[in-house]
Amino acid sequence: MIGIIGGTGVYDSSLLKKEEKLKLHTPYGSPSDLITLGKYLGKKVAFLPRHGNNHTIPPHKINWKANIQAFKDLGATKIIATAATGSLKENYKPGEIVIVDQFIDLSKNVHTFYDEGQFYHVSLADPFCRKTNSMIIEEGKKLGIELKEKGTYIRIEGPQFSTRAASNMYRQYADIIGMTGVPEAILAREKEICYSMIATITDYDVWADKPVNADEVVNRMKENLSKTKEILKKIIPRIEENDSCSCKKALEGAKI
Repeated sequence: MIGIIGGTGVYDSSLLKKEEKLKLHTPYGSPSDLITLGKYLGKKVAFLPRHGNNHTIPPHKINWKANIQAFKDLGATKIIATAATGSLKENYKPGEIVIVDQFIDLSKNVHTFYDEGQFYHVSLADPFCRKTNSMIIEEGKKLGIELKEKGTYIRIEGPQFSTRAASNMYRQYADIIGMTGVPEAILAREKEICYSMIATITDYDVWADKPVNADEVVNRMKENLSKTKEILKKIIPRIEENDSCSCKKALEGAKI
């Protein structure tokens, strides 16, 4: 089972065949919306819109644990997420795609499945699946899509965008900024699920002359929807369920 989490503007499960929709409940509550199950070229795929099908859930209200647990319950071994991000660097341009390899989390909340009973200190040295990232980069290049092979993602909780002062500070540490990718990456690793993020750059955040606005983000995501879908179509058939990725051994040696 391959999980796909759709970010802003990417609520499209049309690539799936023989689809059905499931309403799931986990020990942490319900996920953001119904999960669409289907097949693509023989591969089982589960699709979940991160903010709900009609974008009714803001970033700070997403039930991160329920979303990841639902994929785990369905047997997902890989999650590929899409997300809208702002650029913090001149050479990370709006319209480009970034295959994120590192993050900095500035949220105020702790995100873990292991805060009661058994405790695990899971390594996040390389928080995104390097094996899946490599496949995405390879297929993106074959398609002629402009992408950055690496990028550090800094996460703020939102739902507000940054002040200019904060945005200029973040530029010293990261390449792109967003509100959703980091909790997912942490929790997926704790559930030993490979996680990769296809980040679409929508704007130059607010350190640049023109402040970002929500309409600009959504419009840019729509423009880049075809790129994301083409990458997914190439990646899904290549994913093997029983590969030797180290993400699946994240809890080994982590228990206290």
